[in-house]
Amino acid sequence: MTNAFQVPHIAAAQLPALLQRMPKAELHIHIEGSLEPEMIFALAERNGVTLPYDSVDALRRAYEFTDLQSFLDIYYAGASVLLTEQDFYDMARAYLDRAVADNVVRAEIFFDPQTHTERGVSMETVINGLHRACVDAEREQGISSALILCFLRHLSEEAALDTLEAALPFRDKFLGVGLDSSEVGHPPEKFARVFARARALYLHLVAHAGEEGPPAYIWSALDTLGVERIDHGVQAVHDAALMQRLAQERIALTVCPLSNEKLCVFPSLADHNIKELLDAGLAVTVNSDDPAYFGGYVNQNFTRLFEAVPELNAQDAYQLALNSIEASFASSADKQRWSAHLRACFTAP
Repeated sequence: MTNAFQVPHIAAAQLPALLQRMPKAELHIHIEGSLEPEMIFALAERNGVTLPYDSVDALRRAYEFTDLQSFLDIYYAGASVLLTEQDFYDMARAYLDRAVADNVVRAEIFFDPQTHTERGVSMETVINGLHRACVDAEREQGISSALILCFLRHLSEEAALDTLEAALPFRDKFLGVGLDSSEVGHPPEKFARVFARARALYLHLVAHAGEEGPPAYIWSALDTLGVERIDHGVQAVHDAALMQRLAQERIALTVCPLSNEKLCVFPSLADHNIKELLDAGLAVTVNSDDPAYFGGYVNQNFTRLFEAVPELNAQDAYQLALNSIEASFASSADKQRWSAHLRACFTAP
């Protein structure tokens, strides 16, 4: 659904504060990627895990990535400190507290159970810890959140099917499935059966596609997997027919600007194509991806993007936030309430 609301004139000096306080949904956040170095060391000490870094600063200095794979290598090493239900709770609660400060009203959180079950951590431990944090944060701070179980695409579809079956006893604690990890060489159709199984269970479906992979991966995610949202999707600009379809069907793209810069998808934020995607009528959203590793949570993604791309204006800010609310899997009543709050922010900045 598009919105005809025209944002009144807002001085450029007022825009950064407006970006901060406007309500927004975050639809592309990997909870393991919110694990800050300080918490990694605290959990390592709590659990007796030895890290290959001698200090927080040494670990942070290792965050120099040249591509997606170089990031994933250190990402999985960081996740090794997560062992107990309380670890997962603490990690998720820290993210949700930060999201509240960024005026995130809805967070749809990716988690990678295979990263943990392969280390001997039970599915129950992972899901219960994350879910309890979501419940407590909503009760205490009012933030709405939900979990999306992601399959690691560098592993087999059989492993994904086993993961889905292992998660079904906790079906009431997650609302959808996704597909993440190394994209190139692992096209979406590799996971056709597991997504068909998830669809039959009435789970929501999303998938990473078109970050480093080609537009063909986006087509496959839509037509073979039947996804409702595309995570990343910035390579769609290279296929005019795909751009037209994404715009017509209002298929949201959960774009992650600082991640795209950090992983060299674009040479710099100034080169990002988000304005081109917006102007083409696509339902683009702004998200943080793996904020502990990429240098910014969602508000930092907004403010740094708008600083780097001066063509972005208040109308674009409103549309990006509205897109995120509309593309969420929240209830219609919640979407209407948040959208009204968003419009009020732009009516009286």
